[in-house]
Amino acid sequence: MKFVMNHNNINVRDLDKSVKFYQEAFGLTIARVHEPEDKSFKLVFLEDENHYWRLELTWLRDHADKPYDLGENESHLGLVTDDYEAAHALHEKMGCICFENPSMGIYFVEDPDGYWVEVVPPDHR
Repeated sequence: MKFVMNHNNINVRDLDKSVKFYQEAFGLTIARVHEPEDKSFKLVFLEDENHYWRLELTWLRDHADKPYDLGENESHLGLVTDDYEAAHALHEKMGCICFENPSMGIYFVEDPDGYWVEVVPPDHR
């Protein structure tokens, strides 16, 4: 029996703003959208260019007006970049870098809902 990572989910308040952020910051593209007839929620699956992994953004109609409780926010997504310097420059320009650890060679960005995404160079895989 084998398992392969398929997707991670995060809940977002402003779906359009979050989709735009992940497209701009990480080059993710929309792979699939699902919305039930009652429009009580909407799912947008974003994927990387290799199609190995997806990020599921979930918008809940009844929760869109208040922030999510992220607790201590110790969980995060981690993405590897093939050009660390260019990624850092882009994220610095976007103003979304929230923490850097130069001794480990990593940094974190914060998305519109406060989720952290770790950015690592290819030698950290």
